[in-house]
Amino acid sequence: MKLAVIILNWNAADDTIRCVRTVASWEVLHPTIWVVDNHSTDRSADGLEQFATISRECPGVHLIRNAANLGFSGGNNRGIVQALSASDAPILLMNNDAFVEEQDIMRLLDTLQEDEDWGLIGPLIFDADQRDRLLSAGGRDIGRYVNTHICEATVGDPVRQVDYVPGTMMVVRAEVFRTVGLFDEGYFFSGEAADLCERARQHGYASAIDTRARAFHSLGRSSDLRETLHAYYSLRNRFLFIRKFRHTQRVWLYSFWVLYDLGGSLKAQLQGKSAKARAVRLGLLDGLRGRFGGRNEYVLSAGADATGKAARIQS
Repeated sequence: MKLAVIILNWNAADDTIRCVRTVASWEVLHPTIWVVDNHSTDRSADGLEQFATISRECPGVHLIRNAANLGFSGGNNRGIVQALSASDAPILLMNNDAFVEEQDIMRLLDTLQEDEDWGLIGPLIFDADQRDRLLSAGGRDIGRYVNTHICEATVGDPVRQVDYVPGTMMVVRAEVFRTVGLFDEGYFFSGEAADLCERARQHGYASAIDTRARAFHSLGRSSDLRETLHAYYSLRNRFLFIRKFRHTQRVWLYSFWVLYDLGGSLKAQLQGKSAKARAVRLGLLDGLRGRFGGRNEYVLSAGADATGKAARIQS
């Protein structure tokens, strides 16, 4: 089976190298691996380049070094373009802090071959630190649901259609990208997988989870960013999704998310999480104003200001 694998790196070379070694050790699949460094600032790219050049373990690794941090969407797009130029093999996108066995990826590839209706497919995703804790069995409409990850694996058909496959671990037919295009880089981070699956659905490609396949995600590695960047992007990008796909419901959906975001900001403030409260408010304002794309420095600097003010008040 042919396969291309894309692994995105941002200031986490150790995780990425471990992930590459795992994929390169597979015995049946021998995928081409594209590692995309998203303008790391901790010399990650230098370490990755050295690894990719001298390691005899991974002769099929290609390193792409971005001149700027393009986010999840833009970073993966650079790898996808290279993968598509090389072959028509299915493309596996996986986080560098995610783990999966070869047999589980083979299961996903078999399911794609067995049913041409599936354009994108993923496994059940469990917590790497609590391996019986299910994190996601696919996703729901991000414009309508607060908790978009389905956290129960119901009995019945092992292959379930879902609104979207999480970008943590997804296999996509090459023809899907060729037909519907790449990730929308306006999202930057969070929501782009739901957007891609929605566009694919409009072209007749369904998204599914195969419950016979499992993967594991280490949430602790990115926990520091969840208080600010994750809160900002996950809330802001719902407005982008609604703008694009939920025109007739835009007024009431916007109203719901305005109230939800204001409540979330107030709750975070009362809990003493000033940086998170600020990030939520910024996400709301930018979503309403249509300010999308990468805003990392803006959010982090605003969060630092909020934390500093809170510290001065308490001292």
